[in-house]
Amino acid sequence: MSLPPTVTSGPELHSPEGAAKKLQTLPVRGTWRASSEGTPSTHREDTRPGLGTLRWAFSRTSQRASGQALEEDLGLFQRSSRFLFRSLRRAQDNGSPAHQPQATAVPGVTHGPEVPSRVMDGGRRQSSAGVGPEELEPEAEGKSVADLITERQLLRAFEQLRQLEVRLVAEKASHTFEEDPTGFARRAMDVCLHYDGLAAEIGAIVRETLGPDGVDAAALGDLARVVRAEEAAHPVPPADGDFLLTPRRWRQHWEDAVRRSAQERVRQAGAGEARGAAEAEGASGLAQLLAELGGLVRSDLHKVRQEVQPAYSAAGLPAWEAYLRAFHGAVAQRLQELAQDARGCEQLYVLLDWAANVYGSPDFLGAPDLTLATEPLPPLLAPALWARLQSDYTSFLETKITSCFDSILQLEQSRWADAEAPDVLQGLYHTPLSIDVHMLVAEHVKAAGAISAELEATTLCICTRALSLFLPRFEKAFLESKAVNEPHLGANINACEELRTHLLARFPGTFEELEKPLAAATCTFQKRLLQGLQCDVQPLFRVLCTKAWLTQDVLQPIMDKVVAFARHLEHVAPLRAQETLQEVHRYVVREYLAQVLRPRERFRGEERMTGSQKMGLDAQAIGDTFQGLGSEATWLDQAIPCVADILGETYKDDIRRHLETLIGSYPDIRRDHVLAILALRRLGHRRNQRLLQHAQYLLRAAAKAGGSAAAGGHVLFEEIEVSTSMDLLITCI
Repeated sequence: MSLPPTVTSGPELHSPEGAAKKLQTLPVRGTWRASSEGTPSTHREDTRPGLGTLRWAFSRTSQRASGQALEEDLGLFQRSSRFLFRSLRRAQDNGSPAHQPQATAVPGVTHGPEVPSRVMDGGRRQSSAGVGPEELEPEAEGKSVADLITERQLLRAFEQLRQLEVRLVAEKASHTFEEDPTGFARRAMDVCLHYDGLAAEIGAIVRETLGPDGVDAAALGDLARVVRAEEAAHPVPPADGDFLLTPRRWRQHWEDAVRRSAQERVRQAGAGEARGAAEAEGASGLAQLLAELGGLVRSDLHKVRQEVQPAYSAAGLPAWEAYLRAFHGAVAQRLQELAQDARGCEQLYVLLDWAANVYGSPDFLGAPDLTLATEPLPPLLAPALWARLQSDYTSFLETKITSCFDSILQLEQSRWADAEAPDVLQGLYHTPLSIDVHMLVAEHVKAAGAISAELEATTLCICTRALSLFLPRFEKAFLESKAVNEPHLGANINACEELRTHLLARFPGTFEELEKPLAAATCTFQKRLLQGLQCDVQPLFRVLCTKAWLTQDVLQPIMDKVVAFARHLEHVAPLRAQETLQEVHRYVVREYLAQVLRPRERFRGEERMTGSQKMGLDAQAIGDTFQGLGSEATWLDQAIPCVADILGETYKDDIRRHLETLIGSYPDIRRDHVLAILALRRLGHRRNQRLLQHAQYLLRAAAKAGGSAAAGGHVLFEEIEVSTSMDLLITCI
């Protein structure tokens, strides 16, 4: 039940010596007997038997308590004396040595079974007879309240102490102490100090509960009943502000003791060797410390649920909830301390991962009926601290991922330097590049996603930026190496294709910005692949359209190199291999036409007809070869035959039809290309002019219809350069 807040206390004693000194200054001189007048005091350590007995009890209690707990318990004595003298001061300010006369019926005081009539009568007889104050002694069994507290018979001690308190209040109400306020103060102080002794023993029992000696179920049950009994005896503060009958708030004291006990237990994890390992081994040491912490919390909470909770439950104290809150707060405080010292990406991740996935797991306690309910408990780490840890982690992560990409580049460079040929896996050239990048991204994204969706998204952005910066560096380093050949180029093309397809498939919408750098790198590698072929076959094109070409098969060596090159494309990703093959197909047709439109020798008569036939045969050979290799660029098949038809057409009026077919199929053709083709035929000035005008009309119509080279994606003649020589001008104009 909710209790009123405790009264703010003054500075507490800071050492056992200070507590003892405080006790020696208390104004207690006589004795107070609870039964007969002549029975001697049970404990007499000095001339103040009441306080001597109490100090002897507390010395026993302090031997079981820690130093810190002793200071907290001894603070109860200071609060008791302060409130007592404040009560006396209030009485003196009202003008009487004690309280003003009050009604005999005091709230909360009755003459029922709780206060035997013989105790009340005995008190009145002694007071009337002038006998001094009585010492706190047993009623029948021969044990004082201090003895009962020392023996941890808490409920019996409380019952006796409660009887004495009620009797003292009744005597005060009957004006027994009007002439002896010091006697009242001495007896009230004894009661208060014994109450504080009970509270100190409660704290000691709580501290020992989770210790190695096991759980004393009887002591815990007695403790719970005492807490409940005190709440029933002191439900609300007295209206007159009297120190007696004030609620002791032992439930709050018990919860505070539970909290201190949890803090002490949590502090044990990571002490000594584990702390040294954490400092020496970084992330692994921190992980070991947290594992020890988790094991200790798990073991203690199991003990609470199985042994401690049943002992408390009979009296109605919510032990499980109290211990759960206490350990949760202690763990949170410990993590905050560890967070202050966490350094580096690994340590920060270990801390975040433990908080989110280990402690935050429903299976943390290892039993289906035991869970760390998140609803009533505050966050393990404050939102501001959690955000700071994530921010620090991502800052370190960005540097780490960049360093990882540097390592990947170094590994690739070492393979290039060793002239290692790429492996062929599943029929394709393979480099570890794509696997390394995939593992790097997937590992960090998965780890971040296990902590929070926000951290996962941030990690994805970091990986995207790092990869987009890595690709140009990788591309440049490879092209500057000595490993630039068909297998390595094919392997790198495959790696870029795998990164593009797999990353986008696994993380849709995240790596879209990598489309451009990946496409650029792929295009660069494809161009470099083509450059190697071009360097090999370019000299072979120079013998085309010569007298030797008319009688020899000079095209076959070119096609042999193309076929050999295409064997490498079989080990390249199909989509990129098709693109490269079509580019080779376009290059061969384009270079063939370039040689035709820039002939080193001009043919007339029979040679022109033979050259037209030869071009037709070459066009057939080129088409058949690329069709056999799998090229889908069938749009290139009409270019060489159209020029061959114009060159060998015997019916001159049909040349117009051939021009229309050529311009319709290849709208990127220009006026200069038409002039060069007409110059091959030598038709005469007027016919050439008419054909040229008609060609210009067709070109303008194609341009208006949007039939540009860019619109169709088919570029052929645009990349063929022809010279407008004087001979060409004289022939056509």
